[in-house]
Amino acid sequence: KERIRIGYFSADFYDHATMHLMAGLFEHHDKTKFETYAFSFGPQLKDKMRQRAMDAFDHFIDASEMTDKTIALVSRHFEIDIAIDLKGYTSHSRPNIFAYRAAPVQVNYLGFPGTMGAEFIDYIIADPIVIPEQLQKFYSEKVLLVPPSYQVNDIRRERHDTLVNRADFGLPEDAFIFCSFNNNYKITPEMFDIWCDLLVSVPKSIIWMLSDNKSAETNLKNHARVRGIDPARLIFAPRVAINVHLSRHRLADLFLDTYPCNAHTTASDALFMGLPIVTRIGETFASRVAASLLTAAGLPELIATSPEKYKEIALHLARNPDEIARMRTGLLDGIRDTQLYDTATFTKNFESLLEQIVRRPE
Repeated sequence: KERIRIGYFSADFYDHATMHLMAGLFEHHDKTKFETYAFSFGPQLKDKMRQRAMDAFDHFIDASEMTDKTIALVSRHFEIDIAIDLKGYTSHSRPNIFAYRAAPVQVNYLGFPGTMGAEFIDYIIADPIVIPEQLQKFYSEKVLLVPPSYQVNDIRRERHDTLVNRADFGLPEDAFIFCSFNNNYKITPEMFDIWCDLLVSVPKSIIWMLSDNKSAETNLKNHARVRGIDPARLIFAPRVAINVHLSRHRLADLFLDTYPCNAHTTASDALFMGLPIVTRIGETFASRVAASLLTAAGLPELIATSPEKYKEIALHLARNPDEIARMRTGLLDGIRDTQLYDTATFTKNFESLLEQIVRRPE
């Protein structure tokens, strides 16, 4: 065929984290070389991000009422060369589409941070940090690398400047605010103990977390109380509209990442809004994502290799707000100029990989 046919399969072609990351890639595809198809099997919502997707793709297929086998057969009918699964094993995923072999070459990308362990997925797209050479043997897929970070970001993303202040969210005006907007299920006892140690070491500080579910909030407060910490120093942020959510990052001082499941899109949100992140890097894909993003954003010094180093970095920054201010200014002024937000170059590198695997499928 004159153009390589790429099929993107997802339930998230609407106002969803995947679209906030990938919209720019869809729009930057070289349409002289690639013909793009969206297979949408999620809710058929009508919003701004759905419209961007429909405008970006050559073909947008509503597959929400189709069976897995039918979707695979429709993909074959269109002679899709590469099927890219953006869901893996996450909510509303449909891996059976790929078990039916929707295309000669099938790729795991972005939605699931790890191997699918399935013989019908041929490749996984990563970078040298999330899957370094010595760890590639643990993946059933062949690893394709897009340096410096596998995570595409949208250069057109809006930095919402909704006016917010600490009082709006019950935050003390004179406190140092550690925050973590990760889902509560990512908070392990080990990490929370470190956070409690930081609260003890920084007396006028609080930890600001996402209000995910009441049971988690109760358990976290009880654990803090056992550690001798006033539960009032744990403040929970309700879910709000994306413009308010992004804007409220400006109220925090330092983002504390979780481990072994890092912040992913949540980390991109924080960096985009000028909020530095302290992360711990491990050996799994999910425990290396924030390190990948920090490296691409020019802040590798915020990556810890042990719990002790994580605490050391966070405590140093809490005691040296001038360093945080420098990092914040650098992110706010320059994040769009980093490799993390060079959507055009990322797309070219991404397309180069796709051309290679079509020419030499393995």
